[in-house]
Amino acid sequence: MGIRILLVAGLLAAPLLVAAAEDPAVAMLNQRLVSLQADARTTDLAALERLQAQQAIAVLAKAKRKELDQARYLAERRVAIAEASARAEAARREVDQLERTRSELLVEASRREAARARQEAERLRVQAQIQAEEAERLRQAAEAETLARQDAEAALTSVAGKQAARVSSAQQNAAKLAREEAELVSGKKLPPSRFDNRGEVFTLAGDAFAAGQATPSAAARDQLKALAEYLNIGRKGRVIIEGYDSANGVGQRRAQALKDALVAAGVGANRLQASGKKAAATRARSAEVIVAP
Repeated sequence: MGIRILLVAGLLAAPLLVAAAEDPAVAMLNQRLVSLQADARTTDLAALERLQAQQAIAVLAKAKRKELDQARYLAERRVAIAEASARAEAARREVDQLERTRSELLVEASRREAARARQEAERLRVQAQIQAEEAERLRQAAEAETLARQDAEAALTSVAGKQAARVSSAQQNAAKLAREEAELVSGKKLPPSRFDNRGEVFTLAGDAFAAGQATPSAAARDQLKALAEYLNIGRKGRVIIEGYDSANGVGQRRAQALKDALVAAGVGANRLQASGKKAAATRARSAEVIVAP
């Protein structure tokens, strides 16, 4: 396999012995291949496609007048395919390199201080998003050119999907670190949580309030201490507090009491929105704190 690659590379590097003066397109197409070879990002990529392009240029240079148009069209297509393939492979290589770098940093981040790990994960998420958008732009541009560029599109889409899955996993790990740190700092346990289309939902169960009352129980106050630490450490988005009771008005007072407790614990009041809802007896005396994504 290594000998074959060296042979193809040697053919690519050798100058074409063609009568470029008979058709200016030959020189122009050769120059485009030379540019690919000179570009450090693409110099060793799409070797087969570039070899096919050189062969097509050679045919163009020797074509008779009646074959000239078809030979020129085929040579231009081959050069375009070589350019698209090389740039697509370069994009995939950059994405793969970014993925390897990100994986290494995530392993290292687990051994470092939690706040720095979260910042690094966020930086990588933004960088990966930019890289994925650039890959998608290249895919869309390639789609209009040739069938070979459509193949490049499929490969880039696959890479972007894997990258998105790993970013999601990194975000989940960051949230887990934040929960552990919040419980460690506060010395209290967070309320149970789940994820749905609204975001991360923490549930304060039925013992959070006495019947008909809006003052949180001691157990609920302990959970709120841990929750405040979590909101200040790991989650910076909007927070919706929903209080429930079968009686009118009680749910709103409960939601407001939870908001006041979180503000007192250091959570910014402008992040918090409190609302009450009337609920069946099965949900009375409970509340939810929803952290938007």
